[in-house]
Amino acid sequence: MADNPLIHDPNGGMPRLLEIMRRLRDPETGCPWDVEQDFSTIAPYTIEEAYEVADAIERSAWAELKSELGDLLLQAVFHAQIAQDQDLFTFDDIVNSVSNKMVARHPHVFGDESRDKSAEQQTRDWETIKATERAGQAQTGVLDGVAVGLPALMRAVKLQKRAARVGFDWPEIDQVLDKITEEVSEIKDAVAHSTQDHVEEEFGDLLFVIANLARHMQIDPETALRRANAKFTRRFERIEALLALEGRSPQESNLDEMDSLWDQAKAEEKTPQANPA
Repeated sequence: MADNPLIHDPNGGMPRLLEIMRRLRDPETGCPWDVEQDFSTIAPYTIEEAYEVADAIERSAWAELKSELGDLLLQAVFHAQIAQDQDLFTFDDIVNSVSNKMVARHPHVFGDESRDKSAEQQTRDWETIKATERAGQAQTGVLDGVAVGLPALMRAVKLQKRAARVGFDWPEIDQVLDKITEEVSEIKDAVAHSTQDHVEEEFGDLLFVIANLARHMQIDPETALRRANAKFTRRFERIEALLALEGRSPQESNLDEMDSLWDQAKAEEKTPQANPA
């Protein structure tokens, strides 16, 4: 089978990518691995690529971001081709659907509504429109439509936001902090007197309240945790570097020494580095 010249056109754009995926999924001439995939097997890769996009943004790695966005786009194209193979919908259907959604949700840009409103008001209007859309899809429950497959921390915040719209929310941050203290106490009690399953349940309750605190403080908990992960990685790598200067590894150290080196790494980050002469 002769290749479509479009596949080798470096300026082929979106039609080229769609044709590449169509060929990869061809049952007779495509890639065996690509042919075997379905929505469920590709979904984990889609989630992974989305996080790699977020990671590149967090690190301001703009050259990497271009590549990571391409990988994420490929995931959408892959799902679209699987859907087309099953006669469910096409890539054009996806594009038209999201385009229609964007036009409908921005009447102040594409319709006759006034643009004279704050970003906060626009957010409220957006949620009102989404609620109307859900009602049209027979999703009448307050929590309907919050995807189960979201990362748990992200889903917790979305569930809490939905509940808060109908008044099921603590009005003050101090009440959330009090609830955190209560949940910590319940974990201690579970550890001392209960089963591992109960301990896990109480730990989940604590994480849920922590997510609520983040929401009240207008913090994205996923972003905050990614930053904490990056900070931990940075400081632990500094511990490894300091030990390596002495020809040793962490395995040849101990907790007290590494804790002291951690404090040193922390202090170094807070101390402005002098510019070289």
